[in-house]
Amino acid sequence: MERVNTLLGKHIWLQFVLSILAGSALVALLFPGPSVLSVVLRTTVVSVGGIAAVLLARRKENRAAGSTDGLVVLDRKLRKGDVPTDPAERDAMRALVAQRLHRTRHRVPALVFLTVLFCSVTVLTAATGGPRQTIGFALLTVVFIGWSISNSSLQHRRLRAMDAALRSDGAALRPDYSQA
Repeated sequence: MERVNTLLGKHIWLQFVLSILAGSALVALLFPGPSVLSVVLRTTVVSVGGIAAVLLARRKENRAAGSTDGLVVLDRKLRKGDVPTDPAERDAMRALVAQRLHRTRHRVPALVFLTVLFCSVTVLTAATGGPRQTIGFALLTVVFIGWSISNSSLQHRRLRAMDAALRSDGAALRPDYSQA
């Protein structure tokens, strides 16, 4: 899994292609009829705004980390809980963590809004669509909202722990049992 994360971190275009294909597959499954090519093209056009937002955020993170490779290394350390020892790397990690904490400061209202939005779409689909679409949207709502809340909490805990470790004397986030 580490190699997949590194590959996707270095090649953001691959993330876009995979997400567009997954979204197209979901749309084609829920609404059969149009050709697969037209579904992929529509999904690509609709995804342009999201892709632009991700690229903008990624450019800011690259600036904080120094480079794409530096961002991938810092992200891996953040995920594992390893506090950088090199002063330059610590400064880059500090900037990255501060930026991500600032960007996620409204995560709870955003999650509430997403939950209301997804539930409303599911209810409206039940009122106007068929059972396939209703069940599909209900499953999507439960899975996506559950994953969003879980992943958001995990990432926020990681950022807070790294922020606390960077403010302290640089002790590791995980206890070091090798000296015992």
